[in-house]
Amino acid sequence: MFKTLVTLFRGSVAAAGEELEDRTALLILDQQMRDAAAAVERSKRTLALAIAQDQQEGRKLEATVARIADLETRAVAALDGGREDLAKDAAEAIAGLEADRDAAMTARALFATEIIRLKRHVASAQARITELDRGRRVARASEAVRSLRRSGIEAARPYESTLPEAESTLRRLRDRQMEAQAADDALVELDAATGPLATAERLAEQGFCPRLKTTADDVLARLKSKRMPTA
Repeated sequence: MFKTLVTLFRGSVAAAGEELEDRTALLILDQQMRDAAAAVERSKRTLALAIAQDQQEGRKLEATVARIADLETRAVAALDGGREDLAKDAAEAIAGLEADRDAAMTARALFATEIIRLKRHVASAQARITELDRGRRVARASEAVRSLRRSGIEAARPYESTLPEAESTLRRLRDRQMEAQAADDALVELDAATGPLATAERLAEQGFCPRLKTTADDVLARLKSKRMPTA
């Protein structure tokens, strides 16, 4: 007896521990998902910043290219006017602008690579969070079903003795209904095969008086009679 009590106590402790572990697992999962969502939001902000900086570099690059083209035009005009000294100043300025242009192009290439990486990271993380959220909903639903099932079993026990009787009554009722339906169907078939309408239909099939029902051949003949004569 003592051994049985010890076993029951150990089983109760194990069940309580498993239940606590399940509840704790859901709480931990909720917090982990909140942390993951916050990390994704930070990644989104980083991506937005990278896109903004790339756009800024793009505007700088466009302005630099435009200034280079303008100075080249002016330098050529200075050379045509015999002012090589001014053309040289323009050439030095163009060289500096070309260095800025090359730096901007390199920066944009780096930003483009980083933006692609961040977009893939954010998309993958969002997909995984969505999948985790589905799993979390399923886990919560499963836990709710388990709770309902446990409470339902307890609530159903006082009525278990009446369930077999109700099932037996339902079977007898269905058997009687099926017998009655079978008898009705047999009477209908018998009337259809031997009744006055069946006799009249058989006479019509042998050419005695018109048919009681229109057949497909009758409809086809009527349709053919409505066709326009061919020239």
